Order: sequence, then C-alpha cells, then structure tokens
Amino acid sequence: MPIETRDEFCERVMAMDKPLCPHCSQEMSLWEVPPISFSDGLGWGVPYIFVCFNDECSLFTEGWSNMEENFGQTASYRCMCYPGEEKFECMPVFSPEGAKGQVIDDQILMQQEVLKENTKRGFSVLAECYVQKDGVTVLNILTDGAEPPKVRLKAAEMIGDIGELEAIDPLRNFKLGNPLIQEKVEESIKKIHARYFTRECPFCAEIIKQQAKVCKHCSKELE
Repeated sequence: MPIETRDEFCERVMAMDKPLCPHCSQEMSLWEVPPISFSDGLGWGVPYIFVCFNDECSLFTEGWSNMEENFGQTASYRCMCYPGEEKFECMPVFSPEGAKGQVIDDQILMQQEVLKENTKRGFSVLAECYVQKDGVTVLNILTDGAEPPKVRLKAAEMIGDIGELEAIDPLRNFKLGNPLIQEKVEESIKKIHARYFTRECPFCAEIIKQQAKVCKHCSKELE
C-alpha cells in the first residue's frame, strides 16, 4: 500500500466536511498537530486533526473548574476528533489561546486549493505535450521553480520519453533544487541516450555515438 504524504493527507482532509462539535454544535477547525507526543506518548498518528476552538463551548468553559477541582491545574479541554472518524476526544489546553497557533485558517486552505488547481493545470499541459511530442515546453516546465513540485517531477519523467539530444545539456547544467526531481532527471538522461544510441564523452562531455572508440570532439581514446 503506497505511503500517503503529508500534502496528500492534507488534500484528502480538506475535501471532507468539517465535523460539528457535539458539545456546542459549532464547526470544528482543521488543526496541524505539533511535534510533541500526546496521550500515551506514541504521537498523534496523523499530521492534521479537527479541533473545536469555540470559546463558548460547554466543554471548554466548564473544563476550567473541572481541572482545578480534580487536578489542581489551570487548564481546560478542547474537543477533538481524527479525520474520517466519529469518535470525539478531549485535548488539554492551558490557556484560552493555547493551540490556536496551529489552526489551518482559510488563507492556508486557499493556498492549498490554488496549488491543487495549478497541479491539475500542469498535468493537463504535460498530457498535451506528450501527445504533441513537445519536449521544449516540458523542459521549460521542469526548470520553472514556480511550477508545483508534482508537475515538475512528472515533467522530469516525461522528458526521458520525448526529449531530444539537445535537452541533455540544459538538464545537466540546471540546478533543480529538489533531490527527487534531480534523480528523475538523471534517469531521463539515460533514457534519451538509450533512444539515440549515444553517450557523453568522459573527457569533454560532448555527445558521441555509443559505439565510438575515439571522441570526434576531443580525439581522446575511449574504453
């Protein structure tokens, strides 16, 4: 079973209807979990959960006195639940502002939605490029740092299937800034060479025939 990335999990959760808090019937907020253990010390298990941040919620307002009387702590509870589950739990907070810093607000959600749309658009452009064998546009998308990472990664894979020999030099010299994309580019360069029965001279880096014994550019003898 493929491992779901943090971004993929966020996209899936964003598509869900936000649950209503059973204590106040208010819509709960999407919350990014902090890098600390919770409950049994095994961690949160997921990068995002739903939390009720309604300060008028009965669980929150009554929790202060309950925590003081039973545990001698100045603290209360927020209602929380895991995405896709109907079980609601209590999360301790130690001030009215506690945990609010990790709320995923509407601006972040909008940014995620924009990224999703740009990714969809990018895949559509790449699909057309593949049909038209338009390696130039694929190369431009690959080297554009403003394109979504998923789109650039797909472009890095596609350039190996439709890229010309002229694409090898730009691929070699452009710093992509992403190890996964860089790795895919190296694989694609090998695919381009395999399609054209070529390789690069180890002395001058010029492209030569695979079976060449002497480089036609630098005249060095080859293995």
